[in-house]
Amino acid sequence: MKIYDISMEISEDMAVYKNKAEKKPKISVTRELKDGTNESKIEMEMHTGSHVDAPYHVLSNGKKIDVMPLDRFMGKAVVVDFTKVKDCITRKDLVSSSVKIQKYDIVLLKTKNNPEKEFDFNFTYLEKTGAEYLASKKIKAVGIDSLGIERNQPNHPTHTVLAENGIPIFEGLELSKVKQGKYFFHGLPLKIKNGDASPVRAVLVKE
Repeated sequence: MKIYDISMEISEDMAVYKNKAEKKPKISVTRELKDGTNESKIEMEMHTGSHVDAPYHVLSNGKKIDVMPLDRFMGKAVVVDFTKVKDCITRKDLVSSSVKIQKYDIVLLKTKNNPEKEFDFNFTYLEKTGAEYLASKKIKAVGIDSLGIERNQPNHPTHTVLAENGIPIFEGLELSKVKQGKYFFHGLPLKIKNGDASPVRAVLVKE
């Protein structure tokens, strides 16, 4: 069994969406070993680094992170390679892929993006027709290796299509060392009351 850590490292100088200063984590020491134990605290937005969006992120009546079934965040997954797509992933791209997406799959979109490097304002994203196609396949969840699954789309159509179908969205995954294929995915969120999202430690397991 091989385990792939596909999570971003959390640090004060990590890449964040659109390089917004307010999205940078703040980590501080609150107690040192000479005082008894090492202790520290972290302050960061829930949409920083590797995280998962709940439907409530874009829908006022959407499910919140703490009440979503846990099986939505783990299960059989397929990594689909779209590294040659420069702009956006459409329905046509998904249909023409050699990977066949099945019901209840967790679909991870591998692109030219690398979220651990400096933020790329021209990152590859999932276009609305691609989201509609994935929703029609009744997938369990979707993830992408960018800090957002869409890029400046008015009214957030990609998020909305997925949220309306109860599909959680993983963003900020690190897929550069993972090949296209089938895996088992774990990406459990924290149990945050009324949460619109949560940080995750996402991993892929290959038998």
